[in-house]
Amino acid sequence: MTAEKPPADQPEAPAEQAPTTIPAEAVAATPAGARVARVALGVFGVGFGLCGLRLLLQAVSVDALVRLPLWLGGAVVVDDFFLVPLTVSAGWLVTHWAMGPDRHRLVGTVRTTLLYVGVTTLIAIPLLIRQGKGVNPTVLPRDYLRDWLLLEATIVAVGVLVLVVQRRRLTFSRSRASSGDIGGR
Repeated sequence: MTAEKPPADQPEAPAEQAPTTIPAEAVAATPAGARVARVALGVFGVGFGLCGLRLLLQAVSVDALVRLPLWLGGAVVVDDFFLVPLTVSAGWLVTHWAMGPDRHRLVGTVRTTLLYVGVTTLIAIPLLIRQGKGVNPTVLPRDYLRDWLLLEATIVAVGVLVLVVQRRRLTFSRSRASSGDIGGR
């Protein structure tokens, strides 16, 4: 059987798309130096990983090795059941807030402020939890809670200041546009 050509007034059926795999000719055309570099980097990576594992096993007691997976599992649980829903909820609230008139221009500032607050909070959590505990309480002698609150207040204040400036610019440009005073005419 032979395939018939469609009449001239009908478009041809789309041809099958080529597979997205890399052809063997392209793989064979990879320079030998690039392959050697990849293998060398892989060997160095595995070697450094094994060296780190050896140092971990030498430095940490068996009891601590048993607690380590529990701590890592706790970090995964906190991330999945607290941080992810909190982040998704904050993103949803900001997105729905941005649906108001001219608020879409301010979303970047709000998201950036929330991002900085979140990142600095994640960095500060270990300091806040370990404050004054341990063998040597003078290692962390500062009032980290006060310092963290000041940092967060500064970030929020700068975010609010940027929002006010953006809103004033928006109001100013809108009033000039409605009065016809654009372009210095």
